[in-house]
Amino acid sequence: MTFSVSQNWPALDTYRTAKTALVTGAGSGIGLAVAQGLAADGYDVVLAGRRLEILQAAAKVIGVQGFPLVMDVSKPDEVTSGFRRIEEHFGRLDLLFNNAGTGVPGSVLLEDVSADDWQSVVATNLSGAFFCVQHAFRLMKSQSPQGGRIINNGSVSATAPRPNSAPYTATKHAITGLTKSAALDGRGFNIAVGQIDIGNAATDMTRKMETGMPQANGTVAPEPVMDVNNVVKVVRQMVALPLEANVQFVTVMATDMPLIGRG
Repeated sequence: MTFSVSQNWPALDTYRTAKTALVTGAGSGIGLAVAQGLAADGYDVVLAGRRLEILQAAAKVIGVQGFPLVMDVSKPDEVTSGFRRIEEHFGRLDLLFNNAGTGVPGSVLLEDVSADDWQSVVATNLSGAFFCVQHAFRLMKSQSPQGGRIINNGSVSATAPRPNSAPYTATKHAITGLTKSAALDGRGFNIAVGQIDIGNAATDMTRKMETGMPQANGTVAPEPVMDVNNVVKVVRQMVALPLEANVQFVTVMATDMPLIGRG
């Protein structure tokens, strides 16, 4: 694969002490907000996503600690090339925030979800997360000092579904299994794997929640949202722990959202 202009990163200072993080789905929303928080904590942050112009804009927001990387996590070859570039440039990876995700519109009934739409959601939300965990393991095992941290974005849908959300909910339930398996397999290599389940963080993607979302009782009702910086605070707390400690699962959600009792 020939690297695009987004991979023309500046040379690193010989005496750098910064740690390296990779955030997928980093061009906007939760991904960008978390990337900004990690940069504030001294991380060099690789901003992975599919669209070059959005990643470049995100990197400008972060500044010299932002490194845009065009990488579609649903494509194994692009993940392989992206991780190879990270290893060549930084020499190690200290943190992976597995955040990239997609879904189908909530207006589509379960029986009307096309095979292509199902495969697209699975390819990004589940297969893409696995490919990134797999490559992170390889790099974290081989680097010195050994180890690192992986945080998977599970969503509250890893616990309870919304109406008409079978593809998204199925993949998020599967992410919980991936988190548990990877946490077990990483134990002997100083790799800590945890999961954050997020409910109704206010981003451009969740604006419709304030106007009306389908409810389990068949109604449509607005839902409370919370500042996305609450998510950033929790991720930063997880990352701040030494690798001997791990937040295995944590839920951060708008206090009054109708999750408890949902379904």
